[in-house]
Amino acid sequence: MLEVNVFGKWIMCNFISLFFCKMCDGMKLGFLVNPIAGMGGSVGLKGTDGLETYKKAIILGAKPIAPEKAKQFLSYLNELVKDVSFQLYAAPKRMGEEECREVGLSCIVVGEVGEETSSDDTIKVCKRFLDLNVDLIVFVGGDGTARDVVKVVGQQKPIIGVPSGVKVYSSVFAFNVKAAAETAYRFIKEGLPLRDGEVVDVDEEAFREGKLLIKLYSFAKVPYDSRLIQVTKSPTILDDEKENQYAIAKYVVENIDSNTLYILGPGTTVKAITDKLGVDKTILGVDILLGKKLIAKDVNEQKIIEILEKYRSNPVKVIVSPLGAQGFIFGRGNQQISPKILSKIPKDDVIIVSTRFKLNNTPILRVDTGDPKIDEKFKGYVKIIVDYNEELVVKIE
Repeated sequence: MLEVNVFGKWIMCNFISLFFCKMCDGMKLGFLVNPIAGMGGSVGLKGTDGLETYKKAIILGAKPIAPEKAKQFLSYLNELVKDVSFQLYAAPKRMGEEECREVGLSCIVVGEVGEETSSDDTIKVCKRFLDLNVDLIVFVGGDGTARDVVKVVGQQKPIIGVPSGVKVYSSVFAFNVKAAAETAYRFIKEGLPLRDGEVVDVDEEAFREGKLLIKLYSFAKVPYDSRLIQVTKSPTILDDEKENQYAIAKYVVENIDSNTLYILGPGTTVKAITDKLGVDKTILGVDILLGKKLIAKDVNEQKIIEILEKYRSNPVKVIVSPLGAQGFIFGRGNQQISPKILSKIPKDDVIIVSTRFKLNNTPILRVDTGDPKIDEKFKGYVKIIVDYNEELVVKIE
């Protein structure tokens, strides 16, 4: 009887030991970076899908932005996870391993990738994550990366996107790097409800020709908090808004100063202004006016800088419209207007235009330029032109 009791205690002790060891191990988090995501933005390529586009971005002087976003995410996460235990699995080399090393976060490297990474590497790493039965996959990239991830993962595991691409329309992305870190932390510590997030993407070739063709590719499970995870981009409903856009355009045109440079962001509401002027604007690109005259079309960051230098004695204003439903003023679809450029523009010299319909369906405005100081500069209350000689005061979070 004594032997049985001892044996029973031995089993119980080992069970408790194994249980607590399992608890100590914590959750498994898979982490990968698309190192070329977003490189086409500042140089005006409207995406970096495909090797040829990537090479063109390099020729135009594009610099990697995803690795820096990855390091910011890991740094934020490292500060948050002091009270929890988890195991981090990272893709090799510059797809995750190097970023972890640079911020001093330990990780287990999984998979193999080449020197010139591609979507195939993302797919291979995600397969390894599934083999390891990770609890959550965090990726740094854009809609193209999201498509590659969900192609393998489907709805088997929850995912979180750290926004770094030119196109970030899918509702699997956090609003910004910090929100992504907080979402991952809360999922690890307390769990979050899972929601079906849409994975969408645009046709890049059509996008470069000024056509916004958004296609729904799949759904993915996403840890959800409405304060942290974005919704899918909502396109403008032109038939219902043309009259409102015309009224906004008429008011803006009447107040244009002939000596001022105007940097025009993308979108149909901004294009209504140039339509009123009778000049040909790119609907999805960035263009520049001197007074009422178009002096540069579909410009990239470098071209904007050159024009600002050429006309350095002229006042400069930026005209932008929020991204439908998501509410981004800067950092989505208009990366050509980079932090370097925005550092030269006072907040009061940004003219924001929006139809009433769009603003009613975009409850919060945001900025996500990749530079926290620039983001902070443009936060707070701003005036938005919503009709002829009518403005609303709205807060940029």
